Amino acid sequence: MDIALDLGTANSRLRINDNGNAIDEPSVIAYNRDNNEILATGSEAYAMLGKTSSRIDVVFPLEGGVIAQSGLVEELVNIFMCEVCTSRVVMPRVVACIPGEITEVEKRAIVGAISSFGVRRVLLIESTKAAAFGMGVDIMTPHGSLVVDMGAGTVDIAVMSLGGISVSKTLKTAGNSMDEEIARYIRRQHGLIIGKAMAQNCKEAIACAIKPETELTFRAKGRDSLRGLPRAVEITSTELMEPLADITRDIIGAITDVLEETPPELLGDIQVDGIMLSGGLAQLKGMAELIEQETGITVHVAKRPTDCVVAGCYKATAFIEEAEAQRANLNPLMTVY
Repeated sequence: MDIALDLGTANSRLRINDNGNAIDEPSVIAYNRDNNEILATGSEAYAMLGKTSSRIDVVFPLEGGVIAQSGLVEELVNIFMCEVCTSRVVMPRVVACIPGEITEVEKRAIVGAISSFGVRRVLLIESTKAAAFGMGVDIMTPHGSLVVDMGAGTVDIAVMSLGGISVSKTLKTAGNSMDEEIARYIRRQHGLIIGKAMAQNCKEAIACAIKPETELTFRAKGRDSLRGLPRAVEITSTELMEPLADITRDIIGAITDVLEETPPELLGDIQVDGIMLSGGLAQLKGMAELIEQETGITVHVAKRPTDCVVAGCYKATAFIEEAEAQRANLNPLMTVY
């Protein structure tokens, strides 16, 4: 059995065939801090976020696309893998995605967390390569492709050709950073303290990268910062542009930097094909239009942007045999462990 694993900062996805995701759950785990007993994972744990007693912690054990709490990530991976691997007779091979700019120590941490389940082999692929495969882009030919994978923990930007990366850049300011900025803005402007889940719901409902044609509103509920009592305020999509402006500007700047460093031959291909966006943040209203305005290059958003990486990881399982035998020089899979 070959398993595709997208171990994301916000969501984890597993795929074992072409029929869709076997697992698509938040990368959240709830545990009892007194005895370290795991109480819930995934959607069940996410529902507990901000609603637990002092004895229970609900945490996202991955930050910026890498492992922050190795023990909890191992527990998370084991629970998810057990759901798809009903038999332990045949040890699976796993293709997992990683951010573009990652250290060897961080790679080993990801491999170690996956290996703790007892897999036969772990192979790694950069998230931008996986996203390109998931969108149907052929990066194995001598043709330049620019993919921007915009997730909760990182924004990965890469120009690819012949199965490798020519120019790349990774930003640590992504979807989670936007949630934090929204929470700070609402507290500063409206005197209302809201939680992570409320900030994320606000972003998904009304956040825009450019001024919207139709004004949208969201009712944010939380605690009054002065009186400590429950209160709700109406937030508009136009005013929410202010806390997101710096982050969207950083993303545009990073894409521009990558384009400036790209060889002219590959740049010509990108001019023709356009920029491909994947990841949950690609769904932010007006993001594609803003990138197109600033770069002058057509922008295409994947049909299912959140599933591109895990779908690409599964397509990359076709290269496992060559990677294990080390027969092909042009192999998108990075490492065999």
